[in-house]
Amino acid sequence: MNLLADALAWLFSPERMQGQYALPVLFGQHLLYTVISVAVAAAIALPAGWLIGHTGKGREIAVAISGAARAVPSFGLLVLLVLLLGVLRTPLAAVITFVLLAIPSLLAGAYTGFEAIDRRTVDAARAMGMTEWQIFTKVELPLGMPLLVGGIRSALLQVIATVTIGAYVNLGGLGWPIIQGIPLGRFDQVLAGALLVAVFALIVDLLLALAQRAVVPVGIRTSNPPTDLGDRRAARRASAVA
Repeated sequence: MNLLADALAWLFSPERMQGQYALPVLFGQHLLYTVISVAVAAAIALPAGWLIGHTGKGREIAVAISGAARAVPSFGLLVLLVLLLGVLRTPLAAVITFVLLAIPSLLAGAYTGFEAIDRRTVDAARAMGMTEWQIFTKVELPLGMPLLVGGIRSALLQVIATVTIGAYVNLGGLGWPIIQGIPLGRFDQVLAGALLVAVFALIVDLLLALAQRAVVPVGIRTSNPPTDLGDRRAARRASAVA
C-alpha cells in the first residue's frame, strides 16, 4: 500500500509537469509513435486483408505471415533494427518494429470480417446486378466493420504496450519512468509508469469497444442470436478477433 501511495505521490508531484521528461511530453511521444505505427500498418494490412476476404484467395499465406510476425520478439527486433540502422535512425527502427507488430491483428480483422459474412448475402447482391466495387463498399465493408474495429483495437493495445520498451533505446514515451526507475531502485517511479501505460491502454480499449459496438449494423444488432452453423462460426470469429 505504501508503494502505491508513493507511486501516486510521484505522479502528482509538480516536477512531473516540467522539463524534457514531463509527463505530457512523454504521453505525446507515446501517442505519436502509436498513431503513426498503426496508421502505416493499416495502410499495408487493410487493402491486403480486404482483397483476401473479397476474393477468398491467399488466406493461408496471410495466416502464415501473421503467425510468423506474432512469433518475433518485439524487444529483440527493436534492438536489432537499431543496431542495423544506427542510433541516428532509432525512431525509424522503432516505427518498423511497431508496424510489424500491428499488421497481424489488422490483417486478421480485415479478412475475417469479410469471411464472417453469410455468402448468401453476397450472392444476393451479385444477383441484383451490383458490381464488385458496390458489393465491397455497400455490403462487405459495412458488415465486416465490427471485426475490423476489433482488429484495430487489438493492434492499438499491442502497440501501446510495446511502445513502452522504446524508452530503452531513448525514444521517450511513458516507458521512460519505468526504464529509468529500474536501475535507480525507484520502484515508486516504476509503478507510476506502469500505471500510466495501463490507464492509457484501458481508456483506448474502452473507446474502441464502444466503437466496435456502434459500427454493428442496426439490422444485425437487433436480429436473433446465431442459430445455424455459419452464424455460429461467424460469432466465434468475431469473439476471437475482439
